[in-house]
Amino acid sequence: MRKDIEIPKVEGVSVAVVKELNDEKTADVYNVYLVNQKEVEIESVLVTSKGYGEKKHTGEKISTSVLRHFIGDVKAKAFAKIEPIVEVVFGINNEYWVSFTLEGKMYDKKYIFLAETILDDNMITIPLIDERGVMI
Repeated sequence: MRKDIEIPKVEGVSVAVVKELNDEKTADVYNVYLVNQKEVEIESVLVTSKGYGEKKHTGEKISTSVLRHFIGDVKAKAFAKIEPIVEVVFGINNEYWVSFTLEGKMYDKKYIFLAETILDDNMITIPLIDERGVMI
């Protein structure tokens, strides 16, 4: 029965959109990171990402392609870059579904940056990365 299935809760693993300078140090860029704040390594990390929502003025439904990223293992108290993200999609929901194994168990969690929430006003200093961004 469904009540007999143990679904482990994900804690200490976050997704963050970080505002950084490009390699030439001439413009701001945004990158999405997985942040492992746990005291242990997480293994076989897989992330799927997609965007969806509506155009502001027309109400037309829009969506991005689904992208899949195999990150591999992420050490304790470390982070890994998932993908770059462009400002044009900040007006729609951006979803990251993270799956990983820990101590022989499979974990997964969906992180959603709601439309219009990736803003300078919502930015904090992201732990371990030490840059400004929005974190879930």
